[in-house]
Amino acid sequence: MVLRKIARVSARERLLIAARSGGGQAMVDGADKVSALVDCVRALDAAAVPYALIGGVAVGLHSRVPRATLDTDLAVRTSCRGPELIDALVVAGFERRGEFARSVNLRHASGEPLRLAFDAELDAMIDRAETFRIDGVDIRVVSKSDLIAMKRRAAADPSRRRSKALRDQADIELLLGDVPEADEGW
Repeated sequence: MVLRKIARVSARERLLIAARSGGGQAMVDGADKVSALVDCVRALDAAAVPYALIGGVAVGLHSRVPRATLDTDLAVRTSCRGPELIDALVVAGFERRGEFARSVNLRHASGEPLRLAFDAELDAMIDRAETFRIDGVDIRVVSKSDLIAMKRRAAADPSRRRSKALRDQADIELLLGDVPEADEGW
């Protein structure tokens, strides 16, 4: 299953970052990407909140290439932003870590970081999202073409950190089919 492979390579990435930075143990212990995603989706579905999985996890699911990502990103319809949504996620085992103009950062009980993005440009993409069945749960995932458009928009943002813009460009290539052979390596 691709999502479990994404979780494994993400855990490895966390270990490497923690080792390089000389600490960061809280970043490593127990984070469970699959449980965090399933718990979030169940809470959003129970509250009838439209959403779509975006970001690195969505790239991995569409490209079928396990791609490390340090958090799980979901786009949520902008009209649903409010304290009731956050309260529902807190009840589901998430802790609010920060709130910004277009996003809310949460942490799952396992330690997995989760980001909810609120952007009117994503609302139509949420409507077009596809359904993937993961661990017995239907999860809405932004379409491949919309994900490519999102990644192009992000990569072109002059305020974006260069390393993130380069990752966005690499994600676009993966989504377009530039997938390495098993023995090729990176």
